[in-house]
Amino acid sequence: MNVNLLIDAVVRQTTILIAQLATAAGARATLAHTANQVFADLVDELKAQGLGNKVIADMFGLTLRTYHHKVARLSESTTERGRSLWEALLEFVQARPTVLRSDVLAHFSNDDELKVRGVLQDLVDSGLVFRSGRGDETLFRAAAVDEYAFSEGKSAAERLENFVWIAVYRRGPSTRAELREVVPAPDAAVDDALASLERDGRIHRLPETDPVRYASRECVIEIGDPTGWEAAVFDHYQAVVTAISSKLQLGKRRATVGEWIGGSTYGFEVWDDHPHRAEVLGFLQETRERAVRLRQRVATFNAANTPGDGVLDVIAYVGQTVRGYEDPDTNGGLA
Repeated sequence: MNVNLLIDAVVRQTTILIAQLATAAGARATLAHTANQVFADLVDELKAQGLGNKVIADMFGLTLRTYHHKVARLSESTTERGRSLWEALLEFVQARPTVLRSDVLAHFSNDDELKVRGVLQDLVDSGLVFRSGRGDETLFRAAAVDEYAFSEGKSAAERLENFVWIAVYRRGPSTRAELREVVPAPDAAVDDALASLERDGRIHRLPETDPVRYASRECVIEIGDPTGWEAAVFDHYQAVVTAISSKLQLGKRRATVGEWIGGSTYGFEVWDDHPHRAEVLGFLQETRERAVRLRQRVATFNAANTPGDGVLDVIAYVGQTVRGYEDPDTNGGLA
């Protein structure tokens, strides 16, 4: 398989996952800003790999001028340095009950007016901001927390807490700014989640760090937790991507006996009276039980001993699906 075909296949599977998440449990998540966010993040990652603007523009099939214009629209605000125009505009609107378009344009007068208007439209299209009126008398109001994607009932705060907990645990000691890169929620909501997690002892602050860094010694979202599915999906997906990325960075393109980093996929075909049907269908549960027992033994030992040299952070994942069998009461769990 050539690289372009592999990328197309990965993107296809990712878009399927995004579509499923966007419509989960009858929800209709806003996606208007997603393409722009993907573009901006991908440009940043390509630059981190050492590629120049001309090469990146060619990879996207854009002229250099078009590429620079698109990057500029998604790049840092001239008015508020260190922040994207999209982010700065959203926070400006969120800080006020309502705000006139003329006031927005006046505040961001150092930014190109067409860019400001374009970002305002993007925020409205994404469902993060509501608009009424016409012309410069147009009023904008930020959507309340329960009016867009991250809030789905009374458990919204708990869901976000799990999401933040996973991010802190997997990324290691993280600052608030670093968490913002992986937790797409309003600042106030993330701050509330951090405070709650800290009160519960699920995360802790590292002493004598500026800015403050948060860490977590463990992260266990129990099977059956009704508020944990988003965090579980995020954790599983991140584990898969991290394993693949780690192997690619090591320059490995094939599996080898005894390797520590990688993944394997196995397929089985069974039927009702197949002698191995129960064993195959129980593979996920059996593996989970083994992992839980091992995790408990490791945690017990670690609690009583000081870490030695060469500490390794090992992330193992397992997933299973059964085609042709759809029973919501017994199948499809995430953990």
